[in-house]
Amino acid sequence: MRIAYVVPGPMSRGPMGAAEMARRERLLNSWAFPGTEVKVMDVPTGPASIESAYEEALSVPPTLDMVMACARDGFDAAIIGCFGDPGLEAARELVRMPVIGPCESAMLLAAGLGHRFSVLTIFDSLIAGQEMLARRAGVSDKLASVRATNIPVLDLMRDPARSRERLIEMAGACVREDRADAVIFGCMTMSFLDMGEEVSAAVGVPAVNAGRAALKHAETLVSMGLTHSATAWPLPAKMAAGLSADGICVA
Repeated sequence: MRIAYVVPGPMSRGPMGAAEMARRERLLNSWAFPGTEVKVMDVPTGPASIESAYEEALSVPPTLDMVMACARDGFDAAIIGCFGDPGLEAARELVRMPVIGPCESAMLLAAGLGHRFSVLTIFDSLIAGQEMLARRAGVSDKLASVRATNIPVLDLMRDPARSRERLIEMAGACVREDRADAVIFGCMTMSFLDMGEEVSAAVGVPAVNAGRAALKHAETLVSMGLTHSATAWPLPAKMAAGLSADGICVA
């Protein structure tokens, strides 16, 4: 099976560069089952990183364009490579292949690993948004807490030792003070540090890598011949009538 991992920003032209895209592609393929090929691609426009609702909104239009292009190119599934799942519901309206959101996948997985789970996010300003995503995924009753590391996305990889120390510190607080039975890395760059086993060993509960959870979710759906429901995410009415979004006939 072929899975597209769509980065909703121009990562190859930003501070992380094409080398980081290639590293993530290698890591995803190392996590994949035999017979799965993962291709990492980025969109041509948008924010260098997504750390606010505004930046998330900017990322959605080019991400939707790329998801549709992946469907036309014959990919079996697409993953939107941001923990905020930007444009997830819109993408599901536009294509019939499975479209996976790392946040939704990680939260649904973590909800089955214990009674309560916590999310490690970037800034305090993102906490309310992560709580909203838990409600959207239907698991808000199992959300113990959202805690911020206060390390910006683009700084996480500059000092991996500091990032590891901070992740362990915050995950430990979630377990001790918030009674979390599992923790989620609430940022894709956090997940691609690939420190889940180290953090889990340090704090004594499962640490869910959102990138890996999204990949396994995609592989499961494709292998079972399943995709999202067309009654939940129907094709937009104008498109079904052969019109563009502005009501102009495109036939």
